[in-house]
Amino acid sequence: MEDVLRWVLDGLAGLHSRELSVFVISMLPVLELRGGLLASVWLGLPLRVALPVCVGGCFLPVPFILLFINRIFLFLRITGIGKELVIRLEMRALQKSERIQQYEFWGLLIFVGVPLPGTGAWTGALIAALLGIRARKALPAIFFGVLLSAAMMAGLSYGVLGNLFS
Repeated sequence: MEDVLRWVLDGLAGLHSRELSVFVISMLPVLELRGGLLASVWLGLPLRVALPVCVGGCFLPVPFILLFINRIFLFLRITGIGKELVIRLEMRALQKSERIQQYEFWGLLIFVGVPLPGTGAWTGALIAALLGIRARKALPAIFFGVLLSAAMMAGLSYGVLGNLFS
């Protein structure tokens, strides 16, 4: 992830502010909040600035994923554009969905909140949409999961890693 993050940071170097770079990184799938907080440390942003920027960036795509991903996937399947990609994404998401399906709100919160590879707001929102979990239940679960992940990653990024980079 470090190499991908450095590549994205290099691409965003022309942006006007470090905060905007971190916000954009936090919005990206795979990198999300974890990448945003690591980038914040590398860019020297204080935690009090980095945390709301990363949480906001990470959560911003979630409502759109919940509301539109099924329609987008249907369109891609019907037109044949990216049909294999859609099938792969759906299969990968549904493989991770057992606990979420069983516990819904708490399963989704924990899935998003534990900062491991393959988990996060994007995947959680995708799984919630594919399982038909209503947005009014999924949105708070994902939001609190993002906050839980932010707390853990802030401790790692600004504690352990922050000491390595300072």
